[in-house]
Amino acid sequence: MVMAWWFEMTLPRIGLGRFAARGRVERWSSTAKRFRALAVELGGLMIKVGQFLSSRMDVLPPEITKELEGLQDEVAPVPFDQIRTLAEAQLGVDLNNAFVSFDPRPLAAASLGQAHSATLTPDNAKELGFAEVVVKVQRPGIADVVEVDLRALRRIAGWLSRVRFISRRVDMPALVEEFAHVSLEEIDYLHEAANAEAFAMDAAASATRSADTSDAASPAVEPTRVQAPRIVWEQTTPQVLTMEDVTAIKANDITSLRQAGIDPHEVAAVFAHTMFDQLFRTGFFHADPHPGNIFVTPAPPGTPSAGATSARANWHLTFIDFGMMGHVSENLRAGLRELIIAVALRDSRRLVASVELIGVLLDGADTEELERSLTGLFARFGGMGFAHLRDVDEKELRAFSTDFESVVRDLPVQLPENLFLIIRSLSMVSGLCSSLNPSFNIWEVVEPYASELIEEEKGGVAGTAAKEALNFVRLTLGLPGRLDSLVQRIENGELSVATPKLDRRVAGLELLARGVISALLFSGFVIGGAVLLPTTRLGGVLLLIASAPALIHSLTTLLRHRRRAHRQRSR
Repeated sequence: MVMAWWFEMTLPRIGLGRFAARGRVERWSSTAKRFRALAVELGGLMIKVGQFLSSRMDVLPPEITKELEGLQDEVAPVPFDQIRTLAEAQLGVDLNNAFVSFDPRPLAAASLGQAHSATLTPDNAKELGFAEVVVKVQRPGIADVVEVDLRALRRIAGWLSRVRFISRRVDMPALVEEFAHVSLEEIDYLHEAANAEAFAMDAAASATRSADTSDAASPAVEPTRVQAPRIVWEQTTPQVLTMEDVTAIKANDITSLRQAGIDPHEVAAVFAHTMFDQLFRTGFFHADPHPGNIFVTPAPPGTPSAGATSARANWHLTFIDFGMMGHVSENLRAGLRELIIAVALRDSRRLVASVELIGVLLDGADTEELERSLTGLFARFGGMGFAHLRDVDEKELRAFSTDFESVVRDLPVQLPENLFLIIRSLSMVSGLCSSLNPSFNIWEVVEPYASELIEEEKGGVAGTAAKEALNFVRLTLGLPGRLDSLVQRIENGELSVATPKLDRRVAGLELLARGVISALLFSGFVIGGAVLLPTTRLGGVLLLIASAPALIHSLTTLLRHRRRAHRQRSR
């Protein structure tokens, strides 16, 4: 955090951006190596942070993501004796009686638990229709580790909430509490098992809908393209989860995909569409879709995919690890649907309206500058994929990002509930798709998907009109109470008015004043040091040394004021 603050925020603001850019990749690569070693040593939620960073192949250099990739699989396993003791205590029976076989060597060791392959007894296998299973056993004492990690994150959030630059934009303590809620759910395997079944039901419903709308503007996710493992409830407890073994090709294993005759580019498109379906239609989405949690399962030889509409449908996506799932409320989902339609149409005004509908922008936000910046964004970069953006002149990107950042920085925003998980999930989707297809263009997925949403929107005009009428009635009935509340707040002096443009100018004057004060302090220290130097050498030297920070602060502050004024004039 300190390195990011110093090199990426502080130095560029005082005109040392080029200096900060030198050795940036090596610096972050070194930091990634240290963090990876620390995360493996500490375990718990620190590994979750590394997994998230390793998936951001679209925005982070490959040196960083490659260094952190190992965190998805290479976590030190717990000795089998400890695993056996915990599993037998949870199941209430010896493992030799519960399973025909139980491999002491873990299939994978994760941050919260580890998985072992096992074989069900003949009676259970006959009843369930499968014999090979994976048994997840929680790491002994992981609940205490998570508690400590959450305590640390809460303390950091408290520190960050005192930084005005951050507190104006996000409620960090609330964000950590949301993450804590999800993390505590993740260490309850009964909750994960229920999520897996709910996810499978949603996938089946989505497949049915796709079959019914196969003649839509673009091909939706075909039937049987998304699956989840079946749960063995009789051998599942809060700390032990037994499920069908669905191990297949890891989603980012391009070599194995091609050997199986599967096009990685097609996997990227289907995966992105699948996640969009979860976020914008069902409202129940996988919030941890990193490559370790997604398999590409080829169809058995000679067995065509059920319901497949083309020869290419010879595989399906299999999701695992349902401990971290997100729910999107109906209102939030409506706002997200509006947002993706606005992005596809390059409609900056509709995009701002959708952001307001979601609840990101607080009351009083000046959206005119935001609309202008978004119009420029769509005009220049709309339709470009990440590969195309890499070819854009760096100076142009930097100039646009600086302008856009200055607009967004002055907006009062907040993150609604579950938006953190949505952003996290979408960023992982972007990262995985970019690894499968370096020229992956998210617009090619967004635009046809938005077309489907628009068609649905047209089909539901009557329902929309009824909802609007109901909302109007509710607003009208609630208006007297709102007016009374407004009058009361005015009388109590509690009403505040946001004036971003005026605030920017006042902030510029404050910046100039601080620079002038520092200059006066510098002059005072120099004069005082010169006066004291002949009589009290030590005191004079100390005053002259003390003048240096004042000079540096004065110069950097005045430079920042000059750059701010230049940006405002250029608008």
